[in-house]
Amino acid sequence: MYLAFGTNAFTRFPLVKAIEQIHAHGYDGVEILADAPHAFASTISTEEISKVYRVLQNTGIPVSNINANTATGFYPSLFRSGEVIFEPSLCSNDEETRRNRIEYTKQCIDLAVEWGATCISVTSGRSLPGNPPHTAYRNFYHSLNEVLDYAVKKDICVGIEYEPGLLIENSVELIQLFQDLPCPNLGVNLDIGHCQVIGEPLAETISKFSDKIWNVHLEDIRGCKHYHLVPGDGDIDFKEVLDALKSINYQQFITMELYTYNDAPDDAAKRSLSYLKDIISENGHECAHG
Repeated sequence: MYLAFGTNAFTRFPLVKAIEQIHAHGYDGVEILADAPHAFASTISTEEISKVYRVLQNTGIPVSNINANTATGFYPSLFRSGEVIFEPSLCSNDEETRRNRIEYTKQCIDLAVEWGATCISVTSGRSLPGNPPHTAYRNFYHSLNEVLDYAVKKDICVGIEYEPGLLIENSVELIQLFQDLPCPNLGVNLDIGHCQVIGEPLAETISKFSDKIWNVHLEDIRGCKHYHLVPGDGDIDFKEVLDALKSINYQQFITMELYTYNDAPDDAAKRSLSYLKDIISENGHECAHG
């Protein structure tokens, strides 16, 4: 197991600086936000792609995941409102909107190739008014099928991140998607906090997905409220989580996703790493810096 940290906590810094700071904290990997203000895939320049590649090479830090869950850069005037956080989505009932997100997701796959990542994460999006769940699911299925065709050609895995309130919001719905759309490159970007919020047993859920987990998002949750906290500040039993990951021989990244701390990302990064390394050390788990 390897510990990574997401740049979406460092959105007040340029992407290159965010990577450098995460590396300086001692993390084994970095997750790159494929959205404004970091790597908005539709407009990022070849020069910026090269700059990011160079800093990854110079620091030696690998990319745990390309976080393509959001694409708010399509709506810059509404960036801070939260109203468009999952739009444009792969399940949209508007053909142009859906096409924009399909092409954007392919561009994120290209970024993964450029920066040496093995996976990207995406969400289903929401079932908005005028687009009931059965219609939204059909749209998502066809969109994802096209994305997966592209991902397979590029040898990149696509992890679906389920979340309360989205079209795909729990493990049962995601497993049904796996059955409907079998593909070796389709898996889960498993957010442990989301499992906690909706009341899914953590160890059982981890075991359920077994070899389909491409990346883990980790944060703490207090009182089942969906607000990402530094590990140790909420109710999650992280020993249980780490034991469960060890039991399935999980060898990929555990990525801290703490976008809620963009006012103090360095403190969040430092406290998270210290807390988790203590648990890892106390319980005999192995990690790159263990």
